[in-house]
Amino acid sequence: MLAQLVVSPDLPTCPHLLVVLPKAKALPADLPYADLLTTVLSRRDMKADELEKSPVSANSPTGGLVVWSMIDFAKDTFAQQEQMRKALAILLEEQPKNLGIVVSGDEAQRQQAAELAVYGAWVNAALLPQRKKKDERKPLKKIELYGVADKKSFAPIKAQAAGNLLCRELTILPPNELTPGLYRERVQKLAAAQGWAHEEFDVKALRKLGAGAFVAVAQGSDPEDAAIVYLRYQHPKAKQTVALVGKGICFDTGGHNLKPSRYMHNMHEDMNGSAVALGILLAASESKLPVNIDCWLAIAQNHISPKAYKQNDVVTALNGTTIEIIHTDAEGRMVLADTLTLASRAKPDLMIDFATLTGSMATALGARYSGVLGNLDELVRRAVHVGKETGERLCAFPLDEDYEAELDSKIADIKQCTLAGEADHILATRFLKRFVEHDTPWLHVDLSASRCEGGLGMVAADVNGFGVGWGLAMLRDGWAQTASATSP
Repeated sequence: MLAQLVVSPDLPTCPHLLVVLPKAKALPADLPYADLLTTVLSRRDMKADELEKSPVSANSPTGGLVVWSMIDFAKDTFAQQEQMRKALAILLEEQPKNLGIVVSGDEAQRQQAAELAVYGAWVNAALLPQRKKKDERKPLKKIELYGVADKKSFAPIKAQAAGNLLCRELTILPPNELTPGLYRERVQKLAAAQGWAHEEFDVKALRKLGAGAFVAVAQGSDPEDAAIVYLRYQHPKAKQTVALVGKGICFDTGGHNLKPSRYMHNMHEDMNGSAVALGILLAASESKLPVNIDCWLAIAQNHISPKAYKQNDVVTALNGTTIEIIHTDAEGRMVLADTLTLASRAKPDLMIDFATLTGSMATALGARYSGVLGNLDELVRRAVHVGKETGERLCAFPLDEDYEAELDSKIADIKQCTLAGEADHILATRFLKRFVEHDTPWLHVDLSASRCEGGLGMVAADVNGFGVGWGLAMLRDGWAQTASATSP
């Protein structure tokens, strides 16, 4: 439950107060507790504009806690988010029931600061699931905002916060609470609540369709509760459709190529791509974005069993492509292959898939960026630009045709991967490209930043919901024009 937002014509009276001002060499005369702040800065031998580097706090005369922070609006979105998160953390550590936010500056600066602060409070103060015997956490109930007049402008931000929290909640659930069967039940209930169209392709149906790539992974589990789940959000004024595809591996053992314990830990988070797709879908639905969305979730587990697929198997994908299995821990590209085929056969105007797909992307970028590749250069450039705008930063990688020579097979149409593992994030995308039909404009997002120790951008938690904000911005800000203008 997100805290209630109240836009007040008067200064907030709650004990916990955040004061945000634009970077300047001097403090504005009407700043709340200006005398107290001057004293604090003097004691610390700080100049006013040093608040941009480090927020400061003090006990107010009324016995509360006040934090002052400066935002440098000349810096990029990510830097602004990090600064706001530092300021909010001081207050949220005390688990306040109510939080006051005061923003100053010109109208545009006040609006921007308010959006940062309110979104940061929503995503960092919400109580996500934990399983401790005694839960002593206290939720934030109300946010009192002073300095802007229009509460309606925060509706899209609230929807984005709801999408971010859904993504993170699903991702952190223990694997015994989010098996493919239980995941499908959750999605079905969510679809009913939101009014989305809902359809499932279970293992039996996928065998009948000939989706051998997905089934190869799913067949190792008992019970066979895997499925490709399809959801659809429609808007009456929408003229174009985007397909969101998410990797939903609820637990990844590596299969017969078993992961060592160090690398198997947190593999319940290997379904994060599907959670990102769901988070975008929820936020788009709640903000009533004028776009139709087809959402395809590849939900399965990668287990080791007598039935599990193994090295040197050859399987036939839904589109007829034969695949030589090289490494059973490259299961993500297998379940995505048939899911991308299904999604692209619906002929969307744009398709984006999300997946915690390769270790090589994490090696290349660490956990502060995610990678993006695609079949249209202009789309990739747009994706990177939107990443800068949203603070969910993406780095583009090449997808040149000559890379695919590494995937040549002597016994099948294509190898699943190589044993060397070099440039696997590029090879995996070349592999996936084989299953995108009808020249569909397509982006692949490899979520190396899905977990960042200590938080990332606006989110203080390790699991941060990376991709939800970026995806929403792609839907809002010109994705359709970019895709249609550059389609082959």
